[in-house]
Amino acid sequence: MKLIKQLLAFATVSFVLAAPVQAQNANEAPDALVKRISTEVLETAKNDKQIQAGDSKRVMDLVETKILPYVDFERMTQLAAGRYWREATPEQKRALSAEFRTLLIFTYSGALSQVKNQTVEFKPLRAAAGDTEVEVRSVVNQPRGEPVPLNYRVAKTGSGWKIYDINVLGAWLVETYKSTFSSEISKGGIDGLIKTLAARNKQLASKPLNTQPVK
Repeated sequence: MKLIKQLLAFATVSFVLAAPVQAQNANEAPDALVKRISTEVLETAKNDKQIQAGDSKRVMDLVETKILPYVDFERMTQLAAGRYWREATPEQKRALSAEFRTLLIFTYSGALSQVKNQTVEFKPLRAAAGDTEVEVRSVVNQPRGEPVPLNYRVAKTGSGWKIYDINVLGAWLVETYKSTFSSEISKGGIDGLIKTLAARNKQLASKPLNTQPVK
């Protein structure tokens, strides 16, 4: 579980911190953008004494300011909910997106607090000119053990590139949550899923970041 949280952090943090310079690099490919800044981002996480010490506020502030604006939570929620999304009311959609967003905040924050000595190696981008959705492929090199494949999907929106799915150890995050969402909805409907996520978030809020599981 800790490894998965680390990989989620690498994928998210490495990509989204590129966003502030996108205006100056409008023609730069998503993978090139990520590769150029990932080393700096990882070094920052590894060398920040407060993050390494598990300072929850420090980590959460970083997530709030640098990650959230560049993750498409609504699309992730819609994909995870599948066909049930169409059956949800506008209020339920807002509530579900908000709870799922909070759950992922805890996931990213817990992962970021555990970054140590890993490095990321990016693969050549397989995309055609003008593509608005791409899959960026990479591997995470661990101090010990085999490199771990890590891919993530990003889409170009009106406000720039945004992440909407991550593949860790061969499993897409959205697909993983889709199974969980479907099970909860079958038992208690959309409202039941919202209540379950809210309870989970309350539980995570009471624990140190570095002890939190992925879901």
